Amino acid sequence: MMETALVFDKGGEAIYWHEPTDRSGAHIADSRDLWDVLWENRDRLGGVAHTHPWNGEAWPSESDLTTFSAVERGLGRRFLWPVVTMSEVRCFVRDPITNAYVEALENFDVNVWDRNMEELRNRSRLPTGDQHG
Repeated sequence: MMETALVFDKGGEAIYWHEPTDRSGAHIADSRDLWDVLWENRDRLGGVAHTHPWNGEAWPSESDLTTFSAVERGLGRRFLWPVVTMSEVRCFVRDPITNAYVEALENFDVNVWDRNMEELRNRSRLPTGDQHG
């Protein structure tokens, strides 16, 4: 199983599936291609979801939190950051007061995102490959 990421717009529609060839079950590399997608879509960007391809609780890693912060600083605004395991989905957002990433219960309706979250899980089960969507 491989980590997979989905860049989505403010309405939750897929913009780009990030599946670099050097991804693994524990890591998905940032890349210039990914940054270009984020930059080119910055006005309509809603966020980036990614998998942790195992069963269990969906929490961001320290590396995830660093990436979330860097992207938001680079683009100048906050985004939604869903983390998807094979059994759970949780979404995170930066709290404007504490600057900590907290669960975004009021900003994220899992039912709206079911199709994309299931596709993320399916793509995490696939062999590595670069697929754009």
